[in-house]
Amino acid sequence: MFGLSELALILLVVVVILAVRKLPELTRSAGKATRILKSEKRALKSDREGSDTV
Repeated sequence: MFGLSELALILLVVVVILAVRKLPELTRSAGKATRILKSEKRALKSDREGSDTV
């Protein structure tokens, strides 16, 4: 029968395997979110600069 340490090791291996499969998707999502935030920041900045001159 398995002990607690063996079960923890098996669980850790399963988590690592699942995380490796999802890693490309997660990095793609993070990059997309970063691009969206940058474009929104630029838009907000240009709106502020435009409203200051009016």
